[in-house]
Amino acid sequence: MEQRRPTSGSQQGRPRKKVDNPYLGTDYSMQISPGYRMRRTKREWKPLEDRSCTDLPWFLLFTVFCVGMGSIFGFTIATGGAARLIFGYDSYGNTCGQRNERIEGVRLSGLDQTDKKYVFFLDPCNIDIVQRKIKSMALCVSVCPDEELKTYQDLKRFAVHNGSELCSYELAGHKYPSLPERFDKCPKLPVPPSKSLPVFNRCTPVDISCYAKFAEAVVTFVSDNSVLHRLIAGVMASKVIIVGLCLLALVLSMILMVIIRYISAVLVWIFTATVVLGSLAGTSILWWMYIDYRLTVNKTLSKETEDAKEEAEMSRDNAQVLLVYAIAATVFTVILLLLMLFMRKRVALTIALFHVAGKVFIHLPLLTLQPFCTFLALLLFWFYWSLVLLFLGTTGNPVQNEETGLTEFRLTGPLQYMTWYHAVGLIWISEFILACQQMTVAGAVVTYYFTRDKNKLPVTPILSSSLRLMRYHLGTVAKGSFIITLVKIPRLFLMYVHNQLKGKENACARCMLKTCICCLWCLEKCLNYLNQNAYAATAINSTSFCTSARDAFVILVENALRVAAINAVGDFVLFLGKILIVTSTAFAGVLLLNYQRDYAEWVLPLIIVCLFAFLVAHCFLSMFEIVVDVLFLCFAIDTKYNDGTPGREFYMDKALMEFVENSRKLERVAERGRSRPTEVVSVEGMEMKPMAPGTSSA
Repeated sequence: MEQRRPTSGSQQGRPRKKVDNPYLGTDYSMQISPGYRMRRTKREWKPLEDRSCTDLPWFLLFTVFCVGMGSIFGFTIATGGAARLIFGYDSYGNTCGQRNERIEGVRLSGLDQTDKKYVFFLDPCNIDIVQRKIKSMALCVSVCPDEELKTYQDLKRFAVHNGSELCSYELAGHKYPSLPERFDKCPKLPVPPSKSLPVFNRCTPVDISCYAKFAEAVVTFVSDNSVLHRLIAGVMASKVIIVGLCLLALVLSMILMVIIRYISAVLVWIFTATVVLGSLAGTSILWWMYIDYRLTVNKTLSKETEDAKEEAEMSRDNAQVLLVYAIAATVFTVILLLLMLFMRKRVALTIALFHVAGKVFIHLPLLTLQPFCTFLALLLFWFYWSLVLLFLGTTGNPVQNEETGLTEFRLTGPLQYMTWYHAVGLIWISEFILACQQMTVAGAVVTYYFTRDKNKLPVTPILSSSLRLMRYHLGTVAKGSFIITLVKIPRLFLMYVHNQLKGKENACARCMLKTCICCLWCLEKCLNYLNQNAYAATAINSTSFCTSARDAFVILVENALRVAAINAVGDFVLFLGKILIVTSTAFAGVLLLNYQRDYAEWVLPLIIVCLFAFLVAHCFLSMFEIVVDVLFLCFAIDTKYNDGTPGREFYMDKALMEFVENSRKLERVAERGRSRPTEVVSVEGMEMKPMAPGTSSA
C-alpha cells in the first residue's frame, strides 16, 4: 500500500478547521484532510479527562533504590549487626546471650555466652563527648549488680553468690582481692547499683548523676544535675497539662482555619494597613531624629569650647547615619506604597482565594487529616531509618581500637559507602513522602475546582486522589523529590563543613561558605514552590514532571504580580496565624503551670508545648497554603482559556467570579472612558456565566 504523506505545495490551499474547546477557546488549530493525521500545533489542557502513567522510568529507579535500602537492612541482619545491637557484645567481639565463633587475632573471642545475657561496663560513666559513646571495657554477665559494691571483697562475694563475674574473663572471681590486674581489668569502685534496659540488655546505673557530663554536652544549658532533675520532674508532673495544651493548640488551629474563611478580607486589609502605617511611622521617626540631631549640632557649635566641638562632631556623625537610614526608609516606603497601589486588585484576589480555600476544607474535611497521615508516615520511616543506622554501627569486620585495645565492628572497604547510601535514602524518601502529600492535596483540590456541580463530588476526593497518585503518578513524585534531594545534599554537606571548620577558617572562606549555603537554600525553596505547582499541573492534565513544570512555570510567569501578591500577603497572614496560635497556647500554659510550679520547673514543659503548638499550626496552615496555591493555578488556567460565554463557562467559585467580573467591569469602564470621555457607560447585562446550572456556591 502506498504511504500518503502531506506535501507543502498540495496542502497549502486546504481549509483549516478551528475547534472550540471550553479550556482552549480557538487557540488550538488542527489541519484536517482525508488520509492525513490531525496534528496539534499546541498541547491541550484537559482537566480530569485523560489519565496515563507519568515518568515510569523514575518510578522504576525509585523502586530499585528502595530495594537497595531494604538490602542494607537485610545485610545488617545477616551479618549479625542487629543481634549485636539488641543483645550487646563485649570488648572481645562476643555477642551476649549466644554461642560465638572465634575471631582471628582476638583473644578471649569465640566464647559461649548463652547464660550471660547482659552487657556490663566496667566504667559506665567514661563518656566520649565528641563521639557520644562509652569508652569503657564491656563484659557479658548473667546478672546486673542491684546493690552498690564498694570493695573487691564485695566483687568476690557477688561473683560467688550470683555466678556473675564482673572482672575480665581471664580473672578468677575468688581471687579478685589479691590479683594485681584488678585495677585495670575490674570495674571502677564503687560499682553503682544498676538494672538492665527493657529492650537493649545493657546494665545501666540506677542513679544517672554520672551522666551529667554527657547531658551537659547534649543540652548545653544544663550545668548541674539538680537542674536536670528538676526539669525532668517538672515534665513528668505536668504531663496532663502538657497533653491538654497540645490539644488546645490543635483546636485553635482548626478554629483559625474557619475564621480565615469568614474574615479573610478583614485580616488581609488589617495586615496591609499595619505594614503601610508602620513604614510611614518609622520613616517619620527617622527624619524627626535626623532633624533633632542637626539642631543639636547647631546649638553645640554656638559654644566655643573643646568639649562642645567633640560633642558636635559626634552628633554630626550620628546625623549622617540617620540621614542614610531615613533616605533608605523613605525609598522603601515609596516603593511599598506604589506596590500597594498597583497590586490592590491582586490583594483582592488573595482575599477571594482565602475565602474559597475555606470552602474547600468544608467540602473536603479529610484534608485536615492529611498532615497527620504524612507525619505518621515520616515518623515510621525515620524510626526504621534510625534503627538500620544503629544496626550499621555494629555491622562490619572486627577491628581493635589502637587507643583502648577494645574490639569494635566497623564497615571497611566498599561496604562503608552503605552509610552514605543510607543517608541519601533519608533525604530522598522523606522528600518523596512530603511530595506525595502535595500531589494528593493538589489532586483533591483540582477535582473540587473542575467539578461544576459540587454536589456531585466523589464520596472521598482525598481517597480518589491518593489512588490516582499510586496508580499513575508515583514516578512524577519520585522525580520531583529527587531534584530537591540533589539541591539539599550539597547544602547539608556545606553546613557540615562549616560546622567542622568553625573557628579555623578565615573571614573570606566563612563568607563564601555562608553565601553558598544561602544560595542553595533559596534555590531549594524556589524548586519546592515550582514542584508543588508541577504536581498540581500533573493532577490537572496527567502530564510528565518536566512538561507539568514547564506549563506551571509559564502560567506563573504570566501572572507574576498576582503570584507575588499571594505569596507576600498570604504567607505573612498565615505566619501571623502561627504566631497567634503559639502565643495563645503559651499564655494558657503560663496561667495553668504557674499555679503549681515555679519558673525553673515549668519552663521545659512550656517550651515543649510551644514547639508542639508551632508544629501543629505549621502543619494546618501550610496545608491551607498549598490549597491556596493550587486554587490559584486552577484559577489562572480557567481565566486563560474561558471567558464566561456560552460553551466556555468558568469553573470558578462565586467569590472568584465576583473578583473577575469586577475587574472586567473596571477595565471596560476605563477603556470606554478613554475613547468617549463624555459618554455615560452602562455595564448592565454584561455579567458572565460562572458555571453550569446546579453548581453549588455555598
